[in-house]
Amino acid sequence: MHKIAVIGGGAAGFFFAINLKEMCPDVEVTILERSKRVLAKVEISGGGRCNCTNSFEGITDLSTVYPRGHRLLKRLFHTFDHKDAYAWFEGHGVPLTTQEDGCVFPQAQDSHAIINCFLSYANRYGIRIERQSGEQFLGSMLDPNVWSPDSFDAVCVATGGSPTGRGLAWLRDMNLAIEEPVPSLFSLSVDDRSLNSLKGIVASHASVYIPGKKMRTEGPLLITHWGLSGPAILKLSSYAARELYDCGYRLTIGINWTGESEDAVRNALKQAAAQRPMQLLTTTPPLGLQQRLWAHLTEKAIHGREGARWCDIGKHDMNRLVSVLCSDTYPTAGRAPFKDEFVTCGGVSLRNVDTNTLESRLHPGLYFAGEVLDIDGITGGFNFQAAWTTAFVAAKSLAEKLSGTP
Repeated sequence: MHKIAVIGGGAAGFFFAINLKEMCPDVEVTILERSKRVLAKVEISGGGRCNCTNSFEGITDLSTVYPRGHRLLKRLFHTFDHKDAYAWFEGHGVPLTTQEDGCVFPQAQDSHAIINCFLSYANRYGIRIERQSGEQFLGSMLDPNVWSPDSFDAVCVATGGSPTGRGLAWLRDMNLAIEEPVPSLFSLSVDDRSLNSLKGIVASHASVYIPGKKMRTEGPLLITHWGLSGPAILKLSSYAARELYDCGYRLTIGINWTGESEDAVRNALKQAAAQRPMQLLTTTPPLGLQQRLWAHLTEKAIHGREGARWCDIGKHDMNRLVSVLCSDTYPTAGRAPFKDEFVTCGGVSLRNVDTNTLESRLHPGLYFAGEVLDIDGITGGFNFQAAWTTAFVAAKSLAEKLSGTP
């Protein structure tokens, strides 16, 4: 009987193990998890609801949602994509629902629907789960000088992302190329008392960017007591992960609060001035902006004009308002004050693996799945989809190898 080890008891590890058992029922599969708990990241993802994939509606280029790894995923999606993942979960007893924004969740709105599914199938298929173990076994398994009859015939590394390169040192010691991990998908601190006082306000259609760079993202922008968050910021932090890391997360960030062009904003302001000339500027926000945010922006654009009416706004004031609405800037003061990143970019270089099988080019019988690879996506279920896709492809490749199927 073939013995297979899965290092990592997270999303990719369980998905690999379950699919391998369904393809090769006779293999013996053991999941080795270094901590006391398995599937911990699945449990807390999506606010405890688990945004398990995305509809990918309107996405024609995977590079728009996968800053790293999109070329490999484009190839692998021919084998297992988001539609396959949706069918897989529903076929395994987890009904799903798709939100208007394309995010897919269990109908139960509870991550335990997926956790219970994985644990149930692991138990049904006799998959062993050994906690507080894992990485230390791999070196001996791959060293022919210490190979023993109890060794595993193949290994899938699915340990997830590592916040620092130290967490991947054991793989670097095996002569595997490692792309240095850095944080991705994080909020930004902004030391601006006036802005921070607007905590809880959302600009629903904002765009954010780094001046002088081509990176620009769109979506809801959330003001917090520490700075800026929401999908627009999280996307930018993903695309610009390495640039932000290199500058110590201290740079100027640009904001278009409406997502509209300067011409469209100028026309909207002129229309507002024509329709309500005698109304106070600060109390009648245009363009769907919340009143407190609009008051902050007008104060920034035309300081000291608290009692100004729309009819008092001249050409110079109009230009300042358009500039602040479309090209507002704030210096960042670092990442948001959280210790752990939910996602990292970097990991095992894709140069290390066969792009059809995800088997190591250097160590036959060694496979990789999930975020341990240098693949990461923006927020919205894309990272879980990468986990399902890579785990399924690795399991299928190993199953075909064990069965002798070309």
